[in-house]
Amino acid sequence: MSGRENLRRESPHPARPTAAPNPTAAPRKATMTSLTRAATVAALTALSIAATTAPASSGPAHARHWSAAWSAPMMRPSGAPWFATWAVQGFDHQSVRQVVRLGAGGTAVRFRLSNAYGTAPLRLTGASVGRAADGAAVVPGTLRPVQFGHRESVVVPAGGEVLSDPVSLPAAARDRVALTLYFDGPTGPATHHQLSMTTTYRAGGDHRGDTAATAFGDAVRPGYGSWYYLSGVEVSGAPRAGRAVVAFGESTTDGFGATVDGDDRYPDLLAERLVAAGRPRPVLNAGIGSNKMLADSACAGDSALSRFERDVLDLPNVGTVIVSHGMNDILRTGDQICGVDRDDPPVTLQRLIDAHRTLIRAAHVRGVKAVGATLMPFGGAPFWTPETDRLRRDLNEWIRTSGEYDAVADFDRAVDPAGTGGIPDGYHCGDHLHPSPRGYRAVADSIDLDSLR
Repeated sequence: MSGRENLRRESPHPARPTAAPNPTAAPRKATMTSLTRAATVAALTALSIAATTAPASSGPAHARHWSAAWSAPMMRPSGAPWFATWAVQGFDHQSVRQVVRLGAGGTAVRFRLSNAYGTAPLRLTGASVGRAADGAAVVPGTLRPVQFGHRESVVVPAGGEVLSDPVSLPAAARDRVALTLYFDGPTGPATHHQLSMTTTYRAGGDHRGDTAATAFGDAVRPGYGSWYYLSGVEVSGAPRAGRAVVAFGESTTDGFGATVDGDDRYPDLLAERLVAAGRPRPVLNAGIGSNKMLADSACAGDSALSRFERDVLDLPNVGTVIVSHGMNDILRTGDQICGVDRDDPPVTLQRLIDAHRTLIRAAHVRGVKAVGATLMPFGGAPFWTPETDRLRRDLNEWIRTSGEYDAVADFDRAVDPAGTGGIPDGYHCGDHLHPSPRGYRAVADSIDLDSLR
């Protein structure tokens, strides 16, 4: 029985199709001036020669062992209520450069691009990847073309995704890579991940072959960044790391309150602990800010129940999931933050417990260990009431004592060891709800590494 058959979906979301190693590429070619075309073709031809002559590119992709090294849950395009994104307008004759930190190393990488919430096919003219330097710059000599079915361009079906060909690019765990996507026509609204805490860069025209950051002067400022279309990075060709750990949750997993471009969310810091302990494992972040366990949202993603299979169980080589979910169900009775006049059914302790049990069962069917994380306190936040705090405490007590999770990560006590019901000053980012980098360090340090085996 699949994980999907175990999940109770309160509303449908676009199905995740089976990805083929070499998806059919579109015949459409880029439209550019002759000078730009000549420069780009020359740059990418040289890159293609470097890529195809490297030993790591030999051998069929299906014969390799692939591991997830990075992921981001995809969301429908919407006007973000907290900060600006480019999701609603999409892109047109623009290059988009996105920087991600890999959770595992290898000699080859490949990329998953998602059009899960697109209403029309997405036409990608071409892409390149290289080792990231400062800002939007790429380390010279590392830039490689990214192809799809041995072609430069690809069409991603509405509601679907594609998987790139392998690219020879040696990288170690915790290295950063920069993927550049070029669209020579309008994309329409973009499937994206709203809160990246990482700057994404945009340039007019085709700048796939640029290693300098000069053209990429456009970024959403001020803001926390978003990722567009990029849902996953996989690696191959190195000694196998341990099976991936997926951090599944809300904004405290997504990393609100962490340092922009600092990679100090709790999943990042947990990955660093594992490397330092000689137990390197990818730690994948499947958090969505303002996400709910029980209900879909117009601007905060599909519910945890709806997206658990796609964002956790379908990732390659997953061994453990850390579930930190339910706070937004407790705090918000509807979807008004997204401008939707909707009240959800009343949230009760039993409904939350039943949802957690559903996730545990789905994980176990796939052979994935489930670790339950207690919800952090929020005394002093505007949302606090005695009733909401009691529901949080009761859910935490069930997570700690029921024995239904395989292990427990006590985030509540990590940031509030005295049990005051609030996050101490210095450990929250100023809103009494989200940790600061110091608070995220306390959360990551509280996780028993043995519990992740």
